[in-house]
Amino acid sequence: MASSMNGMFPGQQPPGAHAVGGPPGPAQPSFSGTAPRVQGSNTLVDELEASFEACFSSLVSQDYVNGTDQEEIRTGVDQCIQKFLDVARQTECFFLQKRLQLSVQKPEQVLKEDVSDLRNELQRKELLVQKHLAKLHHWQQVLEDVSGQHRKPTDLPPPGPLAFLEQASASLPPAPLKPS
Repeated sequence: MASSMNGMFPGQQPPGAHAVGGPPGPAQPSFSGTAPRVQGSNTLVDELEASFEACFSSLVSQDYVNGTDQEEIRTGVDQCIQKFLDVARQTECFFLQKRLQLSVQKPEQVLKEDVSDLRNELQRKELLVQKHLAKLHHWQQVLEDVSGQHRKPTDLPPPGPLAFLEQASASLPPAPLKPS
């Protein structure tokens, strides 16, 4: 497995990778305060680090701070950010390739990781369900307490489909008698 990590560590160069460096110019500011990088011995990690440093150094560089051409500053910063994003994509591709190699060489390892992830997700969801059930029981109890306080045993309507009508008619005044 260690031999398949080409390009990630010192002394290794990933296939198709290019070295970062060269003379600093308007599109690539110098890296003040950083160690010099040896041409050709950069790894993908070194490139990612250098492009990240370039993003920050372009933002704090005196050339850009004192510059008057905003379009030149914006172009330089955009190029540094684009370089960082490109190297980040290359790094992501590297790890995706290693993941693919692992899945081909050791499919049981990938299955173990998937099972572990599913167990963790299931456990997390079970805890969430328990939390919601506890809240549900709490609010059901609150609702029962509130409804129990508002109703007294004498206020309960009599059972039956006409209970409402019977209660409403009991509160009406008596009808006048007709003379015969």
